[in-house]
This record gives sequence, structure tokens and C-alpha cells, in this order.
Amino acid sequence: MITLVLPKSPARPPILNAFREALTATLPIAAGFLFIGAAYGFYMQRMGFSFWYPMLMAMIIFGGSLEFVTVTMLLSPFAPLQAFLMALMIQARHLFYGIAMLDRYKGMGWKKPFLIYGMCDETFALIFAKKPHPDVDPGWFMLFVTLLDYTYWFTSAALGGIFGSLVPFDTKGIDFVMTSMFIVIFVEQVRQQKTPLTASIGLCSAVICRLLFGPDHFLIPTMIVILILVTGLRKRITQKGGFPS
Repeated sequence: MITLVLPKSPARPPILNAFREALTATLPIAAGFLFIGAAYGFYMQRMGFSFWYPMLMAMIIFGGSLEFVTVTMLLSPFAPLQAFLMALMIQARHLFYGIAMLDRYKGMGWKKPFLIYGMCDETFALIFAKKPHPDVDPGWFMLFVTLLDYTYWFTSAALGGIFGSLVPFDTKGIDFVMTSMFIVIFVEQVRQQKTPLTASIGLCSAVICRLLFGPDHFLIPTMIVILILVTGLRKRITQKGGFPS
């Protein structure tokens, strides 16, 4: 009796595994960035800027809210101090993102500078909430998530700048796409955790700070309250499995 031994199919490279999982995980972000980034490119084009302005600003600044504000700054008298303070105020929440990711980014080597540079709201939310498959290297997964989100954004902004003069487009209300995406990420994170404690802290802090400081100024106070509460209750939260690994 002759037994045929078929060669085993080669294992998929770890880098490819990480890329495939990151691509799947970031598709909702790609859809949101396509609308918001294109709207930003349209806006820049309507204000008289060539397509390479939104593309380069998206690549260098990589902060959606700040990029929209920068349009007004470019059309105003030169005021570097005002621009610096405005950028610091708008992007200050990234300080808290960095603190939250200190443990995750340990030992990342050459990947770490780009992981820090490419951190945005959506990337932070996904990396913090999403636990990759056991066969996927976390470092490569985080790198590809960051790289893909970065690419989605500046590509969408460039396309918006190129086609802005050709396509009539009303951007009113389109930012709700990103809001709905954050709701989905929040629900997924709650489902993954063994205790709703951290989600309750974030939700209650946001509601209370919004009532106290108003819709335009509640974000930074919310971040501070969350940081204080999570730090103070860290031991209890860890014991209950409240932090995703």
C-alpha cells in the first residue's frame, strides 16, 4: 500500500497575518475617513487651495479637528503664538492617549516613533479596545493599524482636494459617521471586558463634565477626571479584569 504524503502548505508569514487582521479591523475607519477626509479636501478646495495643501497637511498634522481650524489660520494674518496655543488646546487630549499606551508601546523598537506620530482618536480607540488573534504579533498589528489609518486619511483628503471642484457635495451632518463608529468601538470594548466599571467611569465622567462645562469645553476636564479615577481605582479594575490586555 502506497501512502502519499502531501507537503504541508507553508505557514503565512507573521507580518502578513498582522496586516490582514489590521486591514479587516480598520475597514470601518476607512469608510469614516473617506467621508470626513474628502469633506476636508472639498473644503480646502472651495477656500482656494490646491489639492496638495490638504494632502500635505493631512500627512504632517494628521489631526482632523486641527486641520479644519488651520484653514482659517492660513487665511488670517500670521500669528504663530495663537496658532501654537490653538493647536495645543485642540490636540491636548493626545497627552492622555500617550499615557494610556505607555505599557503597550514598551519594547516596540523602531516601530515606536511612528506609532507615536500616527496616534489619532480612531487609532487609539481601536488599538486599546481590539485584542488581536493569538497568532498575530501585537507590535506588527498596531503598526499596520496606525499605518493604514494614516494612509486612509491623507489619501481621502487628497482625493477630496482633487475632485472637489467636480462633484457638488454638501458636507452638513457627515461628521456623524465618525460618531457612530466610536459608539460601535465603545460597545465592542464593553462586551470584551469582564466588568463595566471602566466604561461606567468614562460615560459618567463625560456626562457630568458636559453638564458642568458645556459641549465646547468638556473634553479635557473629562479626560482629567477619567485619568484620576482610573489611576485611583487601577488595582480594583485590574482585579476585575477591566483593562484589556
